[in-house]
Amino acid sequence: MNNLIKRLGSMIAIGFLLGACAATPHSKSTGQTIDDAAIGTKVKAALVESPKTKASNIEVEVYKGVVQLSGFVDSKAEADEAQRIAQGVHGVQKVQNKLSVRG
Repeated sequence: MNNLIKRLGSMIAIGFLLGACAATPHSKSTGQTIDDAAIGTKVKAALVESPKTKASNIEVEVYKGVVQLSGFVDSKAEADEAQRIAQGVHGVQKVQNKLSVRG
């Protein structure tokens, strides 16, 4: 009987640990967090590589594959190019372009 109780306790503990790694509608799983970090890094690197964007002025945030670009750019063309670049990165589901043109 003691062994059964210990095994049940272990199974419950494992269930709680696995549940802590699962996503809910308002949170991300560990895997999603890692994926989002990788997507953010790839988007930022692509923006840096482009001669048409000033990546130092562009913030990149990712939540469940949705990329949000924010910050300031010099022109609408630069904002459009940043969005195009972000959309081309593998894993990006959607891009929210909140870049502001300095005027």
